[in-house]
Amino acid sequence: MAVWHKPDERGRALTALDIEHTDIMPTNIGVSQKDSIPSKGIAPPGRASAVTRVLTRKQKAAIIVRLLLAEGAVLALQDLPEGLQAELIRQMSDLRYIDRATLKSVIDEFVHEIEDIGLAFPGGIEGTLSILDGAISPSTAARMRKMAGVQLTGDPWATIAGLDPELLLNILKTESTEIAAVLLSKLKVSVAAELLGQLSGPRARKVAYAVSQTGAIAPDVVERIGRSLADQLGTQPPKAFDDGPVERVGAILNASPAATRDDVLDGLDQDDTIFATAVRKAIFTFADIPARIAPTDIPKVTRDVDQAVLVTALVAATGDLEPIAEFILGAISKRMSEQIREEMTERGDVKPKEGEAAMAAIVVQIRELEAAGEITLIADDDDE
Repeated sequence: MAVWHKPDERGRALTALDIEHTDIMPTNIGVSQKDSIPSKGIAPPGRASAVTRVLTRKQKAAIIVRLLLAEGAVLALQDLPEGLQAELIRQMSDLRYIDRATLKSVIDEFVHEIEDIGLAFPGGIEGTLSILDGAISPSTAARMRKMAGVQLTGDPWATIAGLDPELLLNILKTESTEIAAVLLSKLKVSVAAELLGQLSGPRARKVAYAVSQTGAIAPDVVERIGRSLADQLGTQPPKAFDDGPVERVGAILNASPAATRDDVLDGLDQDDTIFATAVRKAIFTFADIPARIAPTDIPKVTRDVDQAVLVTALVAATGDLEPIAEFILGAISKRMSEQIREEMTERGDVKPKEGEAAMAAIVVQIRELEAAGEITLIADDDDE
């Protein structure tokens, strides 16, 4: 049961049951008639006439908030703009007690207005963009935010926590160590540890030491830093591609003929060794099957590959690729393996171009199964 903090004449705490017999706001609250709206109620039993209180809409809102909080409701008041939060505090601090008739009148008016609402809009660009998220292009949303100069409301650190870790890593690398320390302190421990591990040794040590100096930072300073970072990160241009350049080049080379793939990789080695190395790790070829796929997953791969394509790829797997063919045949059922071997004998020689196309089709099927979560590629030893 909600307990009102003001004791009565006998020093007893007032409960919700005592509202019926208690005046909990003075008659004269010092508001001008110009800015006020009368609130009328029916007088409780024993009173000669109806009680009328003159209240502004802001005061009525404060009364509703106070009542809901007293009844244990959870209100996300922190999502309101700071100006409205401050105004609510002022209104609640000015009020003292209201009588039961006035309280009932305010509640009735509030309920009536809520019931009359047919459709509500969020108000403001940011709220509207949140509703339209996924229905409009990211470039349009970014342009509208920039044109309107939208400032984020609510907790900025909650917004930052949901951003791409790559963006946060860039902040840790480029901002001052003090800002980086605050950012690291506001992230989840697991995320902070992962990001710290991606920094260079000297930078990681400086940021870690700076974290030890953050104990005396005032909360409002931390919030201002959060808002500044959220605004900065929110103005990042939308990505034109879902995947990074390494993944895109790797996917293209996966489907390319071996000669083309080797030639491109050799050129990348000369132009950018680091990028070339990353692309090599992102590439998955027919030759990687024994090292990257568990034998138990091979039947899932062969199940959806046309048998003629599978036979062509296995026949073309000669020389260094012959162990890959044996690995695939050894991972499927004995009956299926014998049947495929017979078809391989009947198939005869395969042109290199046809063989590469068949192998590429198997690789594509493996990638699709991985994307669907049906199989998991074994991590490359170089990545560990």
